[in-house]
Formats: sequence, structure tokens, C-alpha cells
Amino acid sequence: MKLTLQIWRENPGEGRWEQHELSDLDPSMSLLDALDQLNEKLTAAGREPVAFESDCREGICGACGITVNGEAHGPEANTPACHQRLRSFTDGQVVKIEPLRAHSYPVLRDLMVDRSGLDRVIVAGGYVSIDAGTAPDAQAQPVTSAQSLEALDFAACIGCGACVSACPNGSAQLFVGAKLAHLSLLPLPGEERTRRAQAMVEAAEADFGPCSNYGLCATVCPAEVPLTAIAAVNHERLRTTFKRRLFPVSFSRR
Repeated sequence: MKLTLQIWRENPGEGRWEQHELSDLDPSMSLLDALDQLNEKLTAAGREPVAFESDCREGICGACGITVNGEAHGPEANTPACHQRLRSFTDGQVVKIEPLRAHSYPVLRDLMVDRSGLDRVIVAGGYVSIDAGTAPDAQAQPVTSAQSLEALDFAACIGCGACVSACPNGSAQLFVGAKLAHLSLLPLPGEERTRRAQAMVEAAEADFGPCSNYGLCATVCPAEVPLTAIAAVNHERLRTTFKRRLFPVSFSRR
């Protein structure tokens, strides 16, 4: 299999497109495997390899975000770049690869962007404070099976940031909503619910755009976080405003 890769190369403030021909590709290879092969070719020729991020290559870490032919991660919906297979392209096709594009993601180099805005949202409240000491009894705070499964739907978010890139507004509400929904549905994290919602929403609004319900974020999300996650942002924000508990608490896709 042959592909022509058009790669965005950038040092801060200066960018350009480079075109490279790759042959003898296996359709079962991932896009990142193709980039590895390209870098081996560039290194052998004494040229600078393409900078891109990756870690686990198992669709778990969220580091591999790139834009492929204008789509975050690539052509296959709800699939991270490390699992986008070359079989999704035709032999001889031109594949355009660039960084995740969003105002809040300045390019560091080539295909690498600064996604620290997402980190600031987590630092603001994406954690649970617990007392040190003996673990509580497992039955002390019962959680129903349905409630735990719903929380897990939102906890699946891997923080890749593709949702921000796919959104025309550069909104991070799917990411923020997934974190807020996950933690608000469980009893122990719920104790910090008000403070968490205030801090995380404020952090998100400082770096990211507003949500206009385009829904493209859910289309590219590798963890298939449901679009209903965005409802958690306004729900939790309103709850802090009126300082009272709103029931029922559910952001289920069902």
C-alpha cells in the first residue's frame, strides 16, 4: 500500500507543509505506525523527524491527538489516532496530517499542541479529597448498579481533547461535563460537588469557548462519552447558583 502524507511542520510562529511518499505499508498499520516509518526515513536521510505525541497506543492515554484530513483523530468515528488503521484509506491516497486545531491549543512543534488548558480544569476540581486512615466499610455508602454504570460512562473520558478541536466554538464542555457528571453521581465525590462545579466551570471558561450544541464533540470522542455530558455543566452550574440540591441527578444517554 502507498500513501502520500502531507505533514504540517511548525516551530512556534513559522509553519509549512511537507509532502512525503510512503510505500510498502500494511493496511493493518495505524496512522502512528506510518508516522514512525516516515521518521525512520527522515532520520536515515539526516533530516529532522516529525514531532508528535503518543504513549500507550492502546486508546487509553489520550496523548495521540492529531487532525487527519480535517477530522480530529481521523476518518473512523469514536476512534483515537493510534487505532486509526490505514485500511480506512485507499491505495495512493493523499492524507493530510496536522495538529489538533483550536484557539486554546497553541502548537508547540509540528503535530504537538499545548493542551494544558484541560489540565487546569482538572487541577481546579477534578479530584476527590478523602480523609487518610482506615478505608471505610464497603457497605457504608451503597451505590446502585445503575448509578455506578452511569458514572462509568462518563469516567471513560481519556482527556485527549479532540472534542475541543472538533467543536466550531472550541468548547470543552463534553470534557468538563464528563468529569462533573462522573463525580456528582457518586456519594463520596458528591461532598465537594458545589466547590468543584464552581472551580471547574470557571477554569473552562477562562480557556475554552461556549457550547452551541453542535454535537461534533461526541462524534470524535474515542471513549464515546455521550452528548448528554454537556448537560452536566449547566446543571451543576445552576445547582451552585441556587445552593440547593436538584433531583433527580442523572445524565444518562438512555
